[in-house]
Parts: sequence; C-alpha cells; structure tokens
Amino acid sequence: MAQDTPPPQADRALPQQGERALRRREARRTQSYRTFLHELATAGTMTNDEAERAASAVLCALEQRLLGGEAEQLADQLPQRLQEMLWRCERHESSGPPLKLDRHGFLEMVSQDLGLDSSADAEPIVRTVFALLRTQVSEGEAEDVMGQLPEDLRELWRRPV
Repeated sequence: MAQDTPPPQADRALPQQGERALRRREARRTQSYRTFLHELATAGTMTNDEAERAASAVLCALEQRLLGGEAEQLADQLPQRLQEMLWRCERHESSGPPLKLDRHGFLEMVSQDLGLDSSADAEPIVRTVFALLRTQVSEGEAEDVMGQLPEDLRELWRRPV
C-alpha cells in the first residue's frame, strides 16, 4: 500500500510545474500584446501609447458591430490585453444592442474616440489595426468576422491583395 503513495517531493513538484507553465503562458500573452502594439506603432508611425489608444478605439467599435457571440469567439483567439480592449469601452457601456455601423459610422466612432479631426484620418488606423488583428486569429475566424461586416466595412477588414 505504501508503494501507491508518491513520495512527498513529487506532490510539491506538480504544483510548481503548473505554476511555471502558467507563468510561461502569461509571458507569451504579454509578449504577443507588446509585439502587437509595437507593430501597430511602427506601421502607423505613432507612439506605443497612441497605438494602445488606437487599438482600444477600433476594438471597442468592432465589438459594437459584432452580433451573436462573434465578439466572444474573436476574443478567444486574442492575447488577454486585446481581449480586454474588445469589450465595450467605458464610453459605450451604456449603449444598447450591437450597432448596425456602416463604414462611415465606424470610422466616425473611432475618430471621435481618438479625438481626430475627421473620419478620413481614422481610416488608415482602422485598416492597420484590422490587418494586425487578422494575424492574431485563424482564417476561419477572420472570415466569420468579415461575414458580419457590411460590404463597405469589409474592404477595411480584408487582407490586401
């Protein structure tokens, strides 16, 4: 019977291994988020703080456009910090159900969130955030998101040809 009981050292090793795995996983998620922000800042010629605000504004607007659990499915494939940005931002928390935003409405919302002069100024930012988001998710999920966007907004989500 004593042979069935693992040595005390083995009992301690399992929690430590689990903790190390969790720390490694969290480090990868943090690195993925930092890489995302760095790539966004570089592509959009902005600071990391501006890139974070841009990502937050675009993700918040995108969440308001997605229906039927699609936001949750998208979030499941994103690093933790991007998941948090995807959920309705404080500015829009009191909004009702998802909005039927067309391209102009989407760009206008992002423009207002970022304090830009016009929705035209938001377009390259939205395009860049969308392109980087696509690199974070499977092709199937990217297609699912695109399927919920109106045609004029799909153009910003699609991969460049």
